[in-house]
Amino acid sequence: MVLKSYGELELMDEANRIVHQVLDGVAERIAPGVTTLELDRWAEQTIRAAGGVPAFLNYRGFPATLCTSIDDVIVHGIPDDHPLEEGSIVGVDCGVVYKGYYGDAARTFPVGEISDLAERLLRSTREALEIAVEQVHVGGRLGDIGHAVQSYVEEAGFSVVREFVGHGVGTSLHEDPQVPNYGAAGKGPRLKPGLVLAIEPMVNAGGPAHRTDPDGWTARTADGTLSAHFEYSVAVTEDGPWVLGVPSRSARTAAAAAS
Repeated sequence: MVLKSYGELELMDEANRIVHQVLDGVAERIAPGVTTLELDRWAEQTIRAAGGVPAFLNYRGFPATLCTSIDDVIVHGIPDDHPLEEGSIVGVDCGVVYKGYYGDAARTFPVGEISDLAERLLRSTREALEIAVEQVHVGGRLGDIGHAVQSYVEEAGFSVVREFVGHGVGTSLHEDPQVPNYGAAGKGPRLKPGLVLAIEPMVNAGGPAHRTDPDGWTARTADGTLSAHFEYSVAVTEDGPWVLGVPSRSARTAAAAAS
């Protein structure tokens, strides 16, 4: 568990600001007929123009800037030149290195009009992330985060993926501790100021199991049902959770507004 100084958190905030700039741009561009390869090329250009480096490109051999996970793909989908279809959902995970520090966040986007099931899945996964962020405070337990996600998701009739988890993040993309989306409240290490966690609910409309494509990356739901993924990088501070890269979600901003 690596704790960061305020100066390091500021650098991570900037790395995540670039990530969210990319995700905002994807939200504007994604539509039927667009390809994930087009989005990937635009994302790389945007990251480099902002002074960052794509964190995923060539990471352990991954061939792209974005992970683009369509419909039943949980995570690690590889961008390609197939046009997106009306009614699909696409999980977009983006990572950036800025001055040696990592930013990491994800959102799942609708492509045109989507089904009621898909809409409920996206809403529940996004809300589960928000509830998880509320558990990030000094003295809390790591298990509180996973318990909050699991409870909310299962109450909504969905399942959490267990083989893929969130993680610490900082000068490495993956640091200790792992952050499961399930578990028992009041268990696990205590959260300390300066800890940064990539919290990322991955939620399936069906069962929690997955299978991996022959490419060695693309992880799909085993039963072929839809999957959604949302992620923030969140710092533990004395003022509460700081959602890095989102100015309105700075703990210090919130504390000042409340005083």
